[in-house]
Amino acid sequence: MAITTHLDIVSAEQEIFSGVVERVVATGELGEIGITPGHAPLLTVLKPGEIRVTHQGGAEEIYYVSGGMLEVQPYFVSVLADVVERAEDIDEAAALAAKARAEEAIANKGAEVDYALATAELARAVAQIRALQKFRKNIK
Repeated sequence: MAITTHLDIVSAEQEIFSGVVERVVATGELGEIGITPGHAPLLTVLKPGEIRVTHQGGAEEIYYVSGGMLEVQPYFVSVLADVVERAEDIDEAAALAAKARAEEAIANKGAEVDYALATAELARAVAQIRALQKFRKNIK
């Protein structure tokens, strides 16, 4: 039996996941972070992206987070985010439309556009699309 740790993934609205896992991989402020049981304590900001969870037995599940915080303690890992979605629940058409709108806003130099907001929207849409693509790759 593999060594495990407890993981909680919580959005602003509800608890998304709570259980025992073998590994967690998330996109932190400085890059991708892999967390296994016994990891050193850590607190970091999460960028919009995916969280890959490896369950006991090796099954992997992918979540999209809009950003948030990741806390690692000796016996548990917590992910707190405004928005969390299971990859299989992502609306691909909406994500592609959001990406197109953001790219158009950024490209339209003459208009009054909040470029920071458009860039953040583009990052969220791209992260959702990547999470969905990885989920589809894993089920094949």
